[in-house]
Amino acid sequence: MVYSQQSQAQTPVKVAVSGASGNIAYSLLWRIATGEVFGQDREVEINLLDIPQAVQAAEGVALELEDSALGLLSKVNVTDDANVAFDGVNAAFLVGAKPRGKGEERADLLKGNGPIFGPQGAALNSHAADDVRVLVVGNPANTNALIAANSAPDIPAERFNAMMRLDHNRAESILATKLDINTREIEQLAVWGNHSATQFPDLTFATARGKQLIDEVDQAWYTEEYIPRVAKRGAEIIEVRGKSSAASAASSAVDHMRDWVQGTNGAWTTVAVPSRGEYGVPEGLVFGFPVIAEGGEWKVVEGLELNDFQRERIQANIEELSAERESVSDLL
Repeated sequence: MVYSQQSQAQTPVKVAVSGASGNIAYSLLWRIATGEVFGQDREVEINLLDIPQAVQAAEGVALELEDSALGLLSKVNVTDDANVAFDGVNAAFLVGAKPRGKGEERADLLKGNGPIFGPQGAALNSHAADDVRVLVVGNPANTNALIAANSAPDIPAERFNAMMRLDHNRAESILATKLDINTREIEQLAVWGNHSATQFPDLTFATARGKQLIDEVDQAWYTEEYIPRVAKRGAEIIEVRGKSSAASAASSAVDHMRDWVQGTNGAWTTVAVPSRGEYGVPEGLVFGFPVIAEGGEWKVVEGLELNDFQRERIQANIEELSAERESVSDLL
């Protein structure tokens, strides 16, 4: 089904969003359609992708987008066919993923997502635009991105990212609250590794107001409260709210894609990208690094001197992601 309306802007950016009837997509779509990602002078055409039993709900979302009379939204398409959804797209937000079932381990979840992200990667490979950027939001995001990238041999691997911007934003927010500063004052914070409880929010290089923030916090708070709280913030939200993160995940997806497209002006952020061997991370692992965006590309911040504490935490993530890769080796 197709919904369309007229607007006054240049050739639209084509965007696909999977899991389109879900809560994250519901918080994400309006921000894409109002110019927060691709700019206030650029129309967007959005393809909503969902499983067959959720297509009717996605059609309802499309009607709401239409009723919002958004000047930059040129067209909304709804489909359950990835080949249709990804046809000619310049950007894809892969939000939909298989949730963990009762009694399932992480390895079961990884294998369960293979039938989703493998075919989606293949469909992107066959139908997406040459400049496509793919952000995997659905968990386990790092290895889902690896599966999708390996199914898309004609798309450069670095065009497949896993979202760790939510971890980065959480790390900044919790730290800013602790120090009674604004998040925009914090620079050179990073989250290394996996979007899991093993992730390493690293304050070693972080600064604000000309101060090294690692010197502004108690070491015990940093290691025993801050690091685990950032890593387990999602579980904390579920306990308090009774539902998983949605609006904050969508906001982080906006931040990620906007910075990828528009650049970070030299500022650090965190993105999970395929490793090229930086900092001893095995090549190919989709790993969270400190990065900047420049010229439409992510660049890992290199040349950082790491201490034993940092190396130990990074190594734990290397081991976890290597094990995840091995568990889905038949899909790669």
